[in-house]
Amino acid sequence: MKRLLSVVLSGLLSGLACCLACCLGADALGADAPQAAEARVLKVLPHWVDHQGRHALSPSLYERDAYQAMLRDHPEKRAGLQYEVLWKASGRVSGPLSLRLELKGATSGLPEMVEMPVKRGLFGRRWSRVVVPADPFSRLGTATAWKATLIEAGKPLASSQSFLW
Repeated sequence: MKRLLSVVLSGLLSGLACCLACCLGADALGADAPQAAEARVLKVLPHWVDHQGRHALSPSLYERDAYQAMLRDHPEKRAGLQYEVLWKASGRVSGPLSLRLELKGATSGLPEMVEMPVKRGLFGRRWSRVVVPADPFSRLGTATAWKATLIEAGKPLASSQSFLW
């Protein structure tokens, strides 16, 4: 009986020592050190805008796609461009956020840039609309490539870009 008790106690002590070593090792490796903020740009949807500022005639996705096809085929009916950007940021993102959209066009070799402040949504996920002003839109012609970047205090957190960027 004494021998059995000795084996059980030594097993418990070695298990406790192993757990303690693991916990101390995790602290020694910096498990409590601040980690980099996690963020992602999930989706970017470009839309033509007509002279009334509409990108669709009704809330239907089918109608939106049909209207976008009509605007693509009739450049004289276009007045601008807007991008809908879905992004998310973790709870570790604490500073002010902004969304930067860089565009390359068919007529201009230099990229145009539009930046706007954004706020986190519920659970860190949010759609943001970036409207390209008339002046950069006229210089771009047809946008051929884009890059969307989520920025915290001047530091890029995440970005997504089109194939041609």
